[in-house]
Amino acid sequence: MTGLNRGERLQIMLTHGELEALDNWRFSRRMPSRAAAIRELLKRGLAADGFDVADGKVKSGQFGVVEKSAAAPRKG
Repeated sequence: MTGLNRGERLQIMLTHGELEALDNWRFSRRMPSRAAAIRELLKRGLAADGFDVADGKVKSGQFGVVEKSAAAPRKG
């Protein structure tokens, strides 16, 4: 046991494309779990300069990991 106190659980839903992107990123960096990869990406995102902050007018569906065109198969 590492002594970390993680008292809150966060459940998220991902598209197939988002999950595939997460797993590809995780495996390329030999991360031990999806949770560890998500924590690392969250840490990097919060530390980044110039990221947009939600103003309260944006719907949650407008926030995604990958673009819709990359996650959704093309028709035709």
